[in-house]
Amino acid sequence: MNNGAARASWRHQRKLLLIGLQFLRDSIPDRKRQRFGDVDYDWEYRVDTTSANVGWRARLIGLLNSPYQPIEAALLREVLNQFAIDFAQFTFVDIGSGKGRALLLAAEYPFRKIIGVELLPELNEIALENIRRFSAEHAQCGLIEAVCSDATGFALPAGPLVLLLNNPLPAAGLKEFISNVTSSLRQEPRPVWLIYANPILEYIVSSSSMFHKISGTHQYSIFQN
Repeated sequence: MNNGAARASWRHQRKLLLIGLQFLRDSIPDRKRQRFGDVDYDWEYRVDTTSANVGWRARLIGLLNSPYQPIEAALLREVLNQFAIDFAQFTFVDIGSGKGRALLLAAEYPFRKIIGVELLPELNEIALENIRRFSAEHAQCGLIEAVCSDATGFALPAGPLVLLLNNPLPAAGLKEFISNVTSSLRQEPRPVWLIYANPILEYIVSSSSMFHKISGTHQYSIFQN
C-alpha cells in the first residue's frame, strides 16, 4: 500500500472510530435526556418529533450522514413569517423531514401542499403517525405527505416551491441535491425559496448560479432563485 492509500485508509478508520465513540457517548442516560430538545411542542400538540427516542440504527446512520434534529418551532415560524408570498400557490418540501416536525409547523400556513422526504423508514413511519394525530383545527394547508425516499434522487413537484433544508445532507449529497434542483428549474422555470437552517454547508448553496442569498442569521439562510 502506498503512502497516499495508507493515509486515506487511516482517515477513514479514524472517522469510523470517532463516529463509534460519539454513538456510545450519545447512548448514556444524560445525553439521552438532552436529545429531548424542545419537548414543549410535542406536549402541546400530542405528537412525537424530538430526537430522544430515535432507534440505535437510525442514530448510527444519522452519524454517518446527518444526525436527526428537529427544527425549533419558533425558528421556522420566524422564517416563514418573513415570506411575502401567496402561500396557496406554493408547495412546501422538507428535505430530510425526519419525524415531521417541520411539516406540522408548515401546516399552520395555507400552503397548497406539504411534502416531507425522509430516507429512514423508521422516522418516516413516525412522521405519518404524527400527521394523523395532528388536529385538523391546527392545519391551514392542503394535503400533507411524508415520503420515504432518497432526497438526492427525489423529483421535485411542479409549481412554485419553498424548500427546507435543516442541514439534512453531507457535502456530497447536498451538492447532488442542489444540482438536481438546478436541473429541475431549467426544465421548468418557477419561483423557489430555499431555507437552509443550521447552514453548516452554506457555501455549497451559495456556489450555485441558480440561487442568491436574500437574508439570514447564524441560525439560517434564505435563498431565492
